[in-house]
Amino acid sequence: MGKEQNRLVLCASSSMAFLLLLAWLYASVFSSDVTPFEAWKLPGFGSSLSSKMSDHEAILANYSLDFPLRRLVRGDDRIQLDTTGFACHSDLYSELCIANKEVRIDNKNLTVYIPSSQSQISRKNIKPYPTTNPLHLVTSMQIVNEETNLPACNFNHNVPVLVFSSGGFTGNLFHEMDELIIPLFITSRHFRSNLKFVIIDYKAWWVNKYSRILSRLSRYEFINPAVNGSVHCFPGAVIGLKFHGLLALNRTDIPGGYSMFDFKHFLAQTYNLKHRNVFEIKREKPVLILISRAKTRRFVNEDEMVVMMEELGFEVVVTRPNRMSNLNKFSELLNSCSVLVGAHGAGMTNEVFLPAGAVAVQVVPLGLDWASTNYFGEPAREMGVKYLEYKIEPEESTLFQTYGKDHVVVTDPQSIFAKGYQAGRAVYIDEQNLKINVERFRGTLVQAKQLIEV
Repeated sequence: MGKEQNRLVLCASSSMAFLLLLAWLYASVFSSDVTPFEAWKLPGFGSSLSSKMSDHEAILANYSLDFPLRRLVRGDDRIQLDTTGFACHSDLYSELCIANKEVRIDNKNLTVYIPSSQSQISRKNIKPYPTTNPLHLVTSMQIVNEETNLPACNFNHNVPVLVFSSGGFTGNLFHEMDELIIPLFITSRHFRSNLKFVIIDYKAWWVNKYSRILSRLSRYEFINPAVNGSVHCFPGAVIGLKFHGLLALNRTDIPGGYSMFDFKHFLAQTYNLKHRNVFEIKREKPVLILISRAKTRRFVNEDEMVVMMEELGFEVVVTRPNRMSNLNKFSELLNSCSVLVGAHGAGMTNEVFLPAGAVAVQVVPLGLDWASTNYFGEPAREMGVKYLEYKIEPEESTLFQTYGKDHVVVTDPQSIFAKGYQAGRAVYIDEQNLKINVERFRGTLVQAKQLIEV
């Protein structure tokens, strides 16, 4: 009986030692800059390996190579990927192509070669940008499936490649975050930085502006095809980006199940932001950031608004576009902010850096009700940011003085937009400024102050 117990104890000890060894191997191979919250959701992918790794570690890494690629497609698209090694997914917004086998990218000709056993050569053009509106600003990539006439590899990589364009409506914070940064996060975060970016329509200033984010999503040097015309070979590829809507992450369609809350947590880690919740901010007065626009939809009586805000007990910081362009510094200011105030426009995108429980107050210009709510209102709530709208009266719009109170521009904005987006934009986005009724607006800010004190 005693020998049997000893065997059981020895067996249990050996099993425990084996499990600990597996855990150590997993931690060694798949370690990366992910939070404990993410770790349980993200099965490993360790292609970024040191030259000292063991054969066993290499086997584990290569075995998992296919996993993060196939998670980007579902249903028939996944079956096709598993069967042929290549599949594309199209939806309302964009197109995404996946290869889980060797690809060769000729940077000079912007062509992706995918070996195929089929006798017939197939060619496909794709614009690797996640929305359809600015595609005239995006360069096409050609995908070629063939078995012969493949270009020789100048460089070989042991991680997959993600090809996307930094063209489109860059130069506008909303579009940069909505159509590039969030789609990049959706598409690449579950790779745990183990993939390489090929960025067509490369804009050095954009790469520099978002260098912190890009370097956390990929630990490798980015490739600019315009200055590197070599042929690069990869064990797999993603061409294009996934898009879920306006400042949106649909967690049920994201590898790892990320939400907007997780994206904000990623930003907080990336920019070393210390306040996760507004109640952690210890200031004598709550900070209110007023976004000051330089051109359209600007506050004509901004100075009067600031006086009122200070009377309510806020420490007011007026920010202008040049200050907001440096995200490394401005994100810290936003993270110490309790209330963000701005007219509808790209500046409201800064709500992504607010701590949870802070309040975003959007001033809604004449004719821009739907855009205000859908671009910034609904996303704010998904971020854990409290949201208030101040819808101006017609008298608070400069369009009232320009056209008169009975003009259709003032009385029926929808009839103007019915003529087409450009017709509406020309009036309500490009021509309108705001003279806020300070006493009326005071009530909204009193409400905002009450929300941060709850």
